[in-house]
Amino acid sequence: MSFLAYVTLEVADLAAAERFYSDAFGLGPRVRLRTSEAPTSGFRGFTMSITVSQPADVDSFLGSALEAGATSLKPAAKSLWGYGGVVQAPDGTIWKVATSSKKNTGPATRKVDDLVLLLGVEDVKASKQFYVEQGLSVAKSFGGKYVEFASDDASVKLALYKRRGLAKDVGVSEEGSGSHRIVLGGTAGSFTDPDGFAWEAASVSSASA
Repeated sequence: MSFLAYVTLEVADLAAAERFYSDAFGLGPRVRLRTSEAPTSGFRGFTMSITVSQPADVDSFLGSALEAGATSLKPAAKSLWGYGGVVQAPDGTIWKVATSSKKNTGPATRKVDDLVLLLGVEDVKASKQFYVEQGLSVAKSFGGKYVEFASDDASVKLALYKRRGLAKDVGVSEEGSGSHRIVLGGTAGSFTDPDGFAWEAASVSSASA
């Protein structure tokens, strides 16, 4: 089974990004950084999501991100599905922190249950088929609306969502152009998907956040 091992965020200021991600999230080698000056504007077509076990953990991660320089896009709040909020890192990456629980079961922790990369795609069914052909296994699928691929505990979970719906979920316009400013490191090798997201063969040598 092929899977997404890590993501590499392309940033303009490497030192500043390293400080931010260390202070805000501390996610280790699953989130890597490299310098890029590739032009980009607006929504980059993806979001990162940190799933935790309780609201106090959501508040802890969002609080440290804001203190480290992130901008709030959606303040933490309860919803039908649980509790969560959205911030944008100084490098432009959008991060959602959420839990399906609406009540705390103990003191806040920094434990991450899942790290998820959501790609906003034009055609979910077509992209699903493309990734299956690359060797990824489907874990969940809801027609042409959402697809989630299988992963292990040490990797990044990959999911597909309609671009417009993903932008709406995090509170931004779907308009955007230029570089995605992200490279996906996986066991399926090097390729570019139908929406222009580039993959590279997983390596252990890149810098981590």
